[in-house]
Amino acid sequence: MVKKISNAIVKEESEEASIKVFHVGDLAVYPAHGVGKIESIESRTINGEKHDFYILKILENGMVIMIPTWNVDSVGLRNTIAATQVPEIYDLLKTKKDDLFDNQTWNRRYKEYMDKLKTGCLFDVAEVFRDLFLLKLIKDLSFGERKLLDTAKGLLIRELCTAKNLDEETIWAEIEALFDQPITEA
Repeated sequence: MVKKISNAIVKEESEEASIKVFHVGDLAVYPAHGVGKIESIESRTINGEKHDFYILKILENGMVIMIPTWNVDSVGLRNTIAATQVPEIYDLLKTKKDDLFDNQTWNRRYKEYMDKLKTGCLFDVAEVFRDLFLLKLIKDLSFGERKLLDTAKGLLIRELCTAKNLDEETIWAEIEALFDQPITEA
């Protein structure tokens, strides 16, 4: 943030102060790919300028992603949710969206759900999972929607496993139990 004070421009504190900082060994979530571990922080020279990068290894598939340290906010890299936030996710899963079963075309739904997955927010991922899971109970999903359901399920389960320090089977059993109960209106 920049402030103008009597014809002088002064940077308020530091604009870089708002940038999230990760350390080697930290777990972080990269949108649409899930939970990864910061393997290292490396410096590289690109176009004659030196830049620092987080080297993130996705836990599920071993994919390695280089993220400029100054760019974590714009790419959506974030900390995993805390265990205290898990009940909020479970409450969201138990709440039915009002207009879920409208006559929207599958490709419009697909685009909306894809946009939500790209945010990297676990609450958005949980909404996509819930909506597609419930929709699957009343009609056939398109191929793309089935893939999105699988993606959302995987992202949701793996982050909940990390937050609660439990295995995937236990988390999936907890999620299934949520859907065995009546779904409440939003």
